[in-house]
Amino acid sequence: MVASLGFIMSSLTVILFVHYWGHTEAGKVPPKTAVLLHAVHHNLVTPDMKAPKFFSSSGVPRFTSEMVDIPVSDGSSIQSKIYRPIAEGPHPIILYYHGGAFMEGYGSIHTHDNIVRSLAARTNSIVIAVGYRVAPLHPFPAAIEDSYDALNWAYENADAWGGDQSKIAVAGDSAGGNIATVVTLMARDRNGPDIQAQALLYPLTTFQDIEFDSRLKYDSGYYLLSRNVMMRARDTYTPDESLWIHHYTSPLEADHLYDLPPAIIITAEFDPLRDEGEAYAKRLAEHGVPVETIRYNGVMHGFISFYEVMYRGNHGLAETAKFLHTSFEEPPAYQPYNLQVYNGTTTRAMKIRDQAEAYAIGSFLIGKQAISLFELDK
Repeated sequence: MVASLGFIMSSLTVILFVHYWGHTEAGKVPPKTAVLLHAVHHNLVTPDMKAPKFFSSSGVPRFTSEMVDIPVSDGSSIQSKIYRPIAEGPHPIILYYHGGAFMEGYGSIHTHDNIVRSLAARTNSIVIAVGYRVAPLHPFPAAIEDSYDALNWAYENADAWGGDQSKIAVAGDSAGGNIATVVTLMARDRNGPDIQAQALLYPLTTFQDIEFDSRLKYDSGYYLLSRNVMMRARDTYTPDESLWIHHYTSPLEADHLYDLPPAIIITAEFDPLRDEGEAYAKRLAEHGVPVETIRYNGVMHGFISFYEVMYRGNHGLAETAKFLHTSFEEPPAYQPYNLQVYNGTTTRAMKIRDQAEAYAIGSFLIGKQAISLFELDK
């Protein structure tokens, strides 16, 4: 009886805490989003932390991975990582540009390894995580020139890696989404390799001081990206203010966006970059580029990095993989701009599972915090 009562009280405590965490400065968020935001802001998770085993699946490895040094145009090289299928090719090639505010210490090929690994498996492609150089040691245009050099290197060495030169795509998140779409502009302007598709996950598309509603509502940093970081990134990556309107830093400001590859653009409801990502999608459509735009409600910036424990993140990654895989087989048909809004799980069973997992993680976090407080008191 005592044990049962204790279990009930503990469960109620967890539920109350999770619901409390769900009331944020800009409104209520779903339970899973709430516990992840709480964990991040209380340093209870780290970028290299693995998902709990009960969220993971096991199987026979279908890919190999290795580090490579890619030569770049200034005579140096950048360290990158390649995932490629064990099965005989040729396979499509995806270049992935990680997020991280264009600055040292905010992101790397290692912090985004889970996305790269999953994209390789879901698209059966060679995926190259490009380790482009970042500010402050390497301000603009180092990052985009490195990234474009990596595209040329992948094209020229496709046969050696079992890749297909005719099926190349670029992808990236946040700052990496900016770089990915800028690489498509560079390839167009410089008559570079033909790119079949671009996948932009919550991309930064302008350095201009535009008062987007999402920038005003969600820029405190609670939703994993702050105005302070954005300003520091701009000042560090582009110290010359005249560069802020350049189409290779702010593609949203480009005079024309014709002849670019089909795109999927994914945005998040609680993200300062939401509106500019959707504005860029609309401009692509206005210039005749096939574009699929999906806004995920109830989630924050960077949510796809949590795909192993967050249903919406997994769904977003699945949609990205499907778009890329389909684009390699047949170019998407042009449609007028249409913003799709995804509100989350659609069946009662999935909603119950999502909540149960949120409470399980919440219980773990509360226990971890209690242990930390106990150790401080000792």
